[in-house]
Amino acid sequence: MTGTGTSNGTALAGRKEWTGLAVLFLPTLLISMDISVLFFALPFISEDLAPSGTQQLWIMDMYGFVLAGMLITMGALGDRIGRRRLLLIGATAFGVASVVAAYSGSAEVLIATRALLGLGGATLMPSTLALIRNMFHDARQRKTAISIWTGAMVGGATVGPIVGGFVLEHFWWGAAFLINVPAMVLLLVLAPALLPEYRAPRAGRFDVLSAFLSLAAVLPVIYGIKQMAVHGVEPVPALSVVVGLAVAWVFVRRQRTSANPLIDVELFRQRTFSASLLINVLAMFAFIGVTLYTNQYLQLVLGKSPFHAALWSMAVMPAIMIAMTVSGILADKVRPAYLLAAGLLLTTVGALVLTRVRTDSGIAVVLTGAALVAAGLLMGSTLTADLILAAAPPERAGSASALSETGSEFGGALGMAILGTIGTAVYHDRMSGAPAEAHETLGGAVAAAAQLPGRTGTELLDTAREAFTAGVHAAAFGAAIVTFTAAVLAVVLLRQVPASAPAAKGTENDGDPAGEPAGGNASEAVAR
Repeated sequence: MTGTGTSNGTALAGRKEWTGLAVLFLPTLLISMDISVLFFALPFISEDLAPSGTQQLWIMDMYGFVLAGMLITMGALGDRIGRRRLLLIGATAFGVASVVAAYSGSAEVLIATRALLGLGGATLMPSTLALIRNMFHDARQRKTAISIWTGAMVGGATVGPIVGGFVLEHFWWGAAFLINVPAMVLLLVLAPALLPEYRAPRAGRFDVLSAFLSLAAVLPVIYGIKQMAVHGVEPVPALSVVVGLAVAWVFVRRQRTSANPLIDVELFRQRTFSASLLINVLAMFAFIGVTLYTNQYLQLVLGKSPFHAALWSMAVMPAIMIAMTVSGILADKVRPAYLLAAGLLLTTVGALVLTRVRTDSGIAVVLTGAALVAAGLLMGSTLTADLILAAAPPERAGSASALSETGSEFGGALGMAILGTIGTAVYHDRMSGAPAEAHETLGGAVAAAAQLPGRTGTELLDTAREAFTAGVHAAAFGAAIVTFTAAVLAVVLLRQVPASAPAAKGTENDGDPAGEPAGGNASEAVAR
């Protein structure tokens, strides 16, 4: 045993587990960073590799598509072959793909390596969260560990553009990928010594057909939703969503009848699991939808450069740290339903603050709203992730974490599509008499205004900024409705869960990270 004591009969994590958490922090941070780090690199890549417009989109999107599509498969695979083993395989793939991406000689090679990076990310994400479930058995310690994990995800997305901007000021664009390599090497060196191995006993064979079905279900839906967020409802994206949902129905049917399903559909019969998953989707819906607009507001309305907008975004971190601290203190005393509702209401208040921004209101209002939204989201994401993992038996922790993360991807894509469409519709309505380029987007209006003489250009730009701000108000109000609804659902559906609820029991030995029999029960959890 590596724990330092017991709490209510549950082994407490010791120095080794907390040091192992620091090791898990690295891939979590980098996976999140890799989604946003290309924001600055793309112009340099375009100059060097000369990709077409379509290829530029795939360079940006391929990573996220493959990541979302492979989460369920990799979560289930980790349950079978070992979560640490899958983590090390993923780290190797991520490191190798980063080197190849850095030295890509063509757009096609870069797109392919972005897909491999997404595959590596899909192995790392569920493995890190599932290992936390196995390493931290005490409810309070588990919540703290998950809050750190969630903070790494939020922090990576926040610092990604900053790191990308800094690196590209001093090095060539490939260096934006090479920053992954030292962290992956460190993970490969330290993980065998600090992280235990866990795999589910009697997991059965891996269902390859189900893996293909999960990919064929998730990818078309995510692709269709993201395309509709950019281009509106068009036949091809809409058909893509329909096809994905049809394949998802086939996938679920197979999981119900398969002797070795990738996901245990019985988990959805547990109110705690299914309600937490739903609330997580709604929270990410609001967060991504609002963040989409706050970043654009900083750049296109307040005139900040992308790098300075990213720096200003760091101002939300104190609010996040306060939320983490308060949530940790109250976790043992307050039922998670009420803490979760409080976080969601904090996000609601933040969204309502964003309905008060004006073109001349300065940066304080938008940062206050963004800080409240981010702090509330962190509280909510930490609690839902903990509830989802605690509701699942330990041998299904990989699958459960993959479902949680897939739900986050769906929620974010839906938020971008629906709230993006709402804001765009308001903008178009306010700009109905403007030139075609200015009518489409605020970025187009900025470009069009630059071509017009004096006052005419200024008036067009002022009108466009007012129209965009009105769109921000509409999207933020929609997000507030969603998070308020989620807060009500949290109280109604989860109020029966006690503070520091114990984790579900299973057949896997999750009581001893060393993999030795606990209490005389044989286990196939292996430490290598």
